[in-house]
Amino acid sequence: MHIPEHPTQIRAMLDARRARLAADRPALAASLARVKKRCGQPSCHCYHGEPHHAWHLTYKVKGRTRTVYVPLDLLDEVRSWIAEHKRIKALQDEIHQLSVALIRTHVRTKRRKAGRP
Repeated sequence: MHIPEHPTQIRAMLDARRARLAADRPALAASLARVKKRCGQPSCHCYHGEPHHAWHLTYKVKGRTRTVYVPLDLLDEVRSWIAEHKRIKALQDEIHQLSVALIRTHVRTKRRKAGRP
């Protein structure tokens, strides 16, 4: 991302990023994993051959990893929630960079307005 040097341009970019920050759907800080498992029933095809495939959602709670089974009918929706979290996280990073740039240009702008070099 290119950061301009003038505070007015930085503020405009910052306002635009903050406006896009509003989430239109839930955001989920997690990851999806496809897992293979065997049910253990002798009459099932997975007992002798190919195992079942399932999707699990993995996330952290107080530093510990938690896993939740994701039903196939919710899979696309959960993927969109994870994508929304990534979008918000990227926007927050840009807002951080622009805020730091605004702080850095503050003194230079005040000197320029006061007529000093």
